[in-house]
Amino acid sequence: MLKAGFISLGCAKNLVDTEVMLGILAENAIELTTDPSTADILIVNTCSFIKSAKEESITTILNMAEYKTAGQCKTLIIAGCLGQRYKQELLDEMPEADAIIGTGAWHRIMEAVNETLKGNRVVIAGKADTIYDDKMPRIRTTPDYSAYIKIAEGCDNRCTYCVIPMVRGNYRSRTIEDITAEVKRLAARGVKEVNLIAQDTTNYGHDIYGKSRLTDLLRELVKIEELKWVRILYCYPKYFTDELIELMANEPKICKYVDLPLQHADNEVLRRMNRRDTKESVEELLQKIHARIPNVTVRSSFIVGFPGETQEQYQNLRDFVEAQRFDKVGVFTYSREEDTPAFSMENQVTEEVMQERYHDLMSLQCKISEEVNLQLEGSTFEVLIEGRDLEQKSVSYGRSYREAPEVDGQIYVENDLDSQPGDFIKVKIVQGFTYDVLGEKIQN
Repeated sequence: MLKAGFISLGCAKNLVDTEVMLGILAENAIELTTDPSTADILIVNTCSFIKSAKEESITTILNMAEYKTAGQCKTLIIAGCLGQRYKQELLDEMPEADAIIGTGAWHRIMEAVNETLKGNRVVIAGKADTIYDDKMPRIRTTPDYSAYIKIAEGCDNRCTYCVIPMVRGNYRSRTIEDITAEVKRLAARGVKEVNLIAQDTTNYGHDIYGKSRLTDLLRELVKIEELKWVRILYCYPKYFTDELIELMANEPKICKYVDLPLQHADNEVLRRMNRRDTKESVEELLQKIHARIPNVTVRSSFIVGFPGETQEQYQNLRDFVEAQRFDKVGVFTYSREEDTPAFSMENQVTEEVMQERYHDLMSLQCKISEEVNLQLEGSTFEVLIEGRDLEQKSVSYGRSYREAPEVDGQIYVENDLDSQPGDFIKVKIVQGFTYDVLGEKIQN
């Protein structure tokens, strides 16, 4: 039996593609292995969103290529966004690669495997117009109690810095019935937390229903008895409706966690980014969210150093972050990507200035995050346990509704000898830090 090893890079949306490809391989009697030295087939599902992601993808591919001599690898396949974006160029410039398979062709993974095992080098990019459904095989790589659910693929927003529409295609939603069927099946198998993902979750349904149907989808999912948490990630502010706010406020199963990538807060920069909101509209939305959703956690992300960003415009962003006091923030320096409108914009900001602004904004947010976490001391949360400290067996760790998987900090729980991954326990916070907090288990 042939063995396949998989490395998945980039976002959770890419991870779902990886899980479906794993399912297809398993259905075709290919054994899966986590040890690349024993794999006959190695597949790297790549990311090409920004420069650092591309560099990580290339490095990983080259590292895996070493198993052609140090292991038993017969074929090395480059999948995902990098393959979709650069296609033949990758095959020509990376002799280590045997096949390129793009985001529009993940369902043809066996075709790539079979062709390369015959000795052929192939490009199977396809048109980015597919999306998986509940009937597709899928082997989850996340813990048994948690799953990502991709409710839509692609994007129609056309931000001037972003390559996603190029590599993922136009926005396309799955049906409510199909998503609900998948979540019901996963919940019956022990999944307690589902994280809804798309390039823009709040735009869900516009393409197939003529209007946003995210709230209708959520109302179906919360009916699933076995589910404990439904978390919504990647929300675009323009489509964050009052109806969604009210549903989040009143439905216990929907995590009071708003993931709202805003990217900037200066109106001129937002215009050049082709964002569809303004500083004033975002401020109004944030005010509504905080007023209507008790104890809500708000996360955002911002880009510094966008072409033409002046010191004054950066200061407007800094002042906005300081005033809003987000619970969690990710900061990125602008990545100049070819084939995007921003690539050829005038007044590109130097790397030195970008780094100064990045560290300045991160320093500000670290201070805010620590103050937010210190204010949590004495509060009680329901925590989903995910593991145990390797050195202190009496310390477990997990997440509350305030922490999304992989991107946020942890809650460490002292004097907890019994809890197992997947358990929900009550925890009192005793100490807050910049990213993590320390708590103690409340005995029932």
